[in-house]
Amino acid sequence: MSLTMNSTITLNNGVKMPQLGMGVWQINNAGAAQSVQWAIKHGYRAIDTAKQYGNEAGVGEGLAKALADNNLRRKDVFLTTKIFNGDQGYQSTLDNFEGQLNRLQTDYVDLLLIHWPVDGKYMDTWRALETIYREGKARAIGVSNFNISRLKDILKMASIKPAVNQMEFNPVCQEGDIKQFCDRHNIHLEAWSPLGGGRVLQNKVLESIADKYDKSVAQIILRWDLQRGVITIPKSVHEDRIVQNSDIYDFELSEDDVKLINGLDNDDRSLWYGGFKWSGNPEGYTDSVASWDDDKEFIH
Repeated sequence: MSLTMNSTITLNNGVKMPQLGMGVWQINNAGAAQSVQWAIKHGYRAIDTAKQYGNEAGVGEGLAKALADNNLRRKDVFLTTKIFNGDQGYQSTLDNFEGQLNRLQTDYVDLLLIHWPVDGKYMDTWRALETIYREGKARAIGVSNFNISRLKDILKMASIKPAVNQMEFNPVCQEGDIKQFCDRHNIHLEAWSPLGGGRVLQNKVLESIADKYDKSVAQIILRWDLQRGVITIPKSVHEDRIVQNSDIYDFELSEDDVKLINGLDNDDRSLWYGGFKWSGNPEGYTDSVASWDDDKEFIH
């Protein structure tokens, strides 16, 4: 399988999305600005944020500086953001999305996702995303954290099919049923928490495979993501780790090793529907968030 840093996934509307990107969850504005600059300097061409993260302004600042410093154009970087739970509903989504664009210092995003399926609102929110898409303010639209029943709801009413479902996905949480459903409907799975919040980095099977290829466990996991056809967005606030996370193109996992990693799945989710209140604004929103250590386990 020939993969490079420039490898892309073609979404169901024909838009090409880089398969490897960088996420900025739980990084404050200053940290997000710096991480985005490092990532783009080192060849990343996809950045993932959300209003919930409180760092869209930092991402916008970092992106603007990185484009200038690296002689790139806006169209050279694939930018994703998400609709905040407290903004959901048709008109509220449209009204608040303008503020997201302003913070990101852009007049469009490449991918816009519903962050969570807030019950009673996500259908109207999807209609708003279709409007945003038709207006050219998002090149592709999709969802995040949608289980099969909620995906079916969207597919029944949508005139535009979701291009992406961003899910928690890592060796111990592979969401097999959801991935199969998405594959059947040409919806690409994208992994948040691809390294399992750090909780899988000491897995003995993964350590053994890492030794075999002379790579880190994180590099093995990210390479496995790519070979599974999953879009992945590891996060880091350290320049050296950002570089290491992209050093996954000089080897290929054997079919047997892919199967070994596939066999680690045990539905070990950090969060799922039972622990989440699907209405309104459950978490609150501020313009900044704390800066977190990369290897700690937190809820997305």
